[in-house]
Amino acid sequence: MTASSSAPATVPAAANNGLKQGVLSPLEVFGQSVANIAPTATPTVVIPLVFIVAGAGAWATYLFALLAIGFVALNINQFARRSSSPGNIYTYIALGLGPTAAIFVGWALFVGYVGIGSSVTTGFTNYVNVLIKTVFNLHSDLPNLVLAGIVGLSVFGAWLVAYKDVRLSTRLMLTFELISVSLILIVLAVTLVHYGFRIDTDQLTLKGINLDGLRLGLVLAIFSFTGFESATSLGTEAKNPLRTIPHAVFRSALFVGFLFILASYASVVGFQGHDTTLATTTAPIQDLASFGGIGFLSIPITVGAIISFFACTLASVTAGARVLFQLGRHGLFHSAFGDAHQSNETPHIAVTLAAILAFVPAAILTANGSPLFSIYGWIGTTATLALIVAYTSVSIAAPVYLHRLGELKPWHVAISVGAIVFQAIGFLGTTVWPVPTDPGVIGAIIAFVLLLSGGFAFGYVQYKRSQLVRDGIDADLAGIHGRYQVGADAV
Repeated sequence: MTASSSAPATVPAAANNGLKQGVLSPLEVFGQSVANIAPTATPTVVIPLVFIVAGAGAWATYLFALLAIGFVALNINQFARRSSSPGNIYTYIALGLGPTAAIFVGWALFVGYVGIGSSVTTGFTNYVNVLIKTVFNLHSDLPNLVLAGIVGLSVFGAWLVAYKDVRLSTRLMLTFELISVSLILIVLAVTLVHYGFRIDTDQLTLKGINLDGLRLGLVLAIFSFTGFESATSLGTEAKNPLRTIPHAVFRSALFVGFLFILASYASVVGFQGHDTTLATTTAPIQDLASFGGIGFLSIPITVGAIISFFACTLASVTAGARVLFQLGRHGLFHSAFGDAHQSNETPHIAVTLAAILAFVPAAILTANGSPLFSIYGWIGTTATLALIVAYTSVSIAAPVYLHRLGELKPWHVAISVGAIVFQAIGFLGTTVWPVPTDPGVIGAIIAFVLLLSGGFAFGYVQYKRSQLVRDGIDADLAGIHGRYQVGADAV
């Protein structure tokens, strides 16, 4: 049952689009962005990879990544403080650079969110596998088909919650992340206490670290932040969105950034003097708990990782569905994707497609016997590159948009340039130099193929061939931009 299937030219996004209006609190909106980042994934999976290339400079790599993402957040918020819709950065690009550029960015966002959701299902599956082996004292992994079934379980759960109720979705995500992050903070605190609160001068002075290692680490560190902006997809459902959403975007990046810096520093400290190293561990937080004498937290930490990965899948499906919802309402995809469920007031068809696309690649690769963390890398790289395209585009669009409004200042340009430079380092470091190797090269190739073919075939061609679609998008943008008449102070 749907709320509307009208042509996009007659249903401006600023009007009632069938979604719930202003029901999410600031904390719930914040939970969407935090969950999409999956902060537990970084200490449990990514930090060891950053350590391999950046060594004792891992914490500095995350400091630079926080700066890079902070620049992007400030550019996003130039739009988020002035307009609100389910379209996320797609709508912002349309307001700044026009519909043609926005089509490709909208498709990139959809690929990015679905890719994140698909990638983290393998993290979910890995830790479910670890939990079952621990509880039942098994010595071998579960069969591949069973692991693929666990991938399906995580996606089905995310689909069901996202389909039913956006408030239930955001509350679950926030609760899950609070639990998992709390467990990690306990382990990090115990690690530092066990070390005696001494200053690790080798880390703070970046002893033995070179710029190339920091640059390569930055690529992985940016991956840790992807999805921080997904609160912008709740533009219809958030209370006081012009205030709530910008705060959620910036604060989520700041919150997880400090968590990642602390986790990197404490992880390097905690593994000193042990046979198992940070570069070789397969369960870093569990190992730190054991080193600190709180090994009894190993199972709760594993459960925390499972629920955090699930929350990220849910957040990714939620955000991806709302981008597709807006693309459907604009006539760039089938209009059914722009429909909202009559009683649930969720973009149920878009949610269903997002969930299916998150499930298929991860399930096929898992059933085929590919290592779970290789799948995580392949699909995660694809998602990261897609979102870097979106982050770069919004950083270009922001000063153009402000200039059009007559509000452009020199510092706006400086922030735009800073964001573009950092994202370029991440993009080129993944795709060009050094020459990417497995799994990065696979993800890079998939990203290029998806972005170019999908954006052109599903969006650009449809936009160019239909005057009705063009008129509808213009009407939508005018409605979105005119929905709130506010003066924007400098952030």
